[in-house]
Amino acid sequence: MNQIHIVTDSTAYIDKEFVRQHDMSVVPLYYSFEGKTEKEGFPGEFQDFFSRLARSSDFPTTSQPSVGDFKEVFESALKKGKEVIALTISSKLSGTYNSANTAANLIGSDKISIIDSQTTVANLRVLTEMAINLVKQGFSRSQIVEKIEEQKTRMGIRLTVGTLEYLKRGGRLTNAQAVIGSFLNVKPIIALIDGKLEAIAKVRGKKKAMEKIIEDIPKKVSIINICQIFALKEAHELKSILKERYPHAIINIQEIGPVIGSHLGPEALGVCYVY
Repeated sequence: MNQIHIVTDSTAYIDKEFVRQHDMSVVPLYYSFEGKTEKEGFPGEFQDFFSRLARSSDFPTTSQPSVGDFKEVFESALKKGKEVIALTISSKLSGTYNSANTAANLIGSDKISIIDSQTTVANLRVLTEMAINLVKQGFSRSQIVEKIEEQKTRMGIRLTVGTLEYLKRGGRLTNAQAVIGSFLNVKPIIALIDGKLEAIAKVRGKKKAMEKIIEDIPKKVSIINICQIFALKEAHELKSILKERYPHAIINIQEIGPVIGSHLGPEALGVCYVY
């Protein structure tokens, strides 16, 4: 019986069936949209949200889980005699890590480890799956934390968008920048740098953006997760290209949900890679 309980948050976008099979916990972030606040769900449940987002003039706001959300999960695991490892979205993107840390401090147990993953989406998923596998292999909590802390430094994210509209709505572009950028068909390359999403380049057209993204993937890549929002056809085309370019890498296609995806919008596409 595994004596370590793995916890992550909803921005890892882990399938509900995987969560059930591995007896782990996912603590959801929240989003408020069109007058209603909801918990972020699981892959396969996002289509309605993005369909509404594409039609709506409203823009979602997002919020971290409460301290109580984490406290409940941690206490439940401890009551079963388990230790806890929680991996959260980067602390520079959300206060989720702080909520988890505060919950652990309130409980006061020395059997809880909180990891600031410094990443999100599919890379957070990879770290979570890695933690689960290490538990099954019999590693101790401290050993697992050490291995995760090491691995998180060997990951990257590159994304681009279908339209600049959602970057404008989220305050990342001014109205003038969005208008000029749209007229010139400018596509930003968004990367995760030191735990924070930043635009690192601008190119003309989505095709060139994807070429630039592919160039940025390290030669020794081991896992590539193609992340997409309503861009499944493009994701499969990208997968074919990547399989030829990186034949030894594990390549999958993953969804991005409302909390991260609302800032990117429908037709966002990119890669999360591990090396």
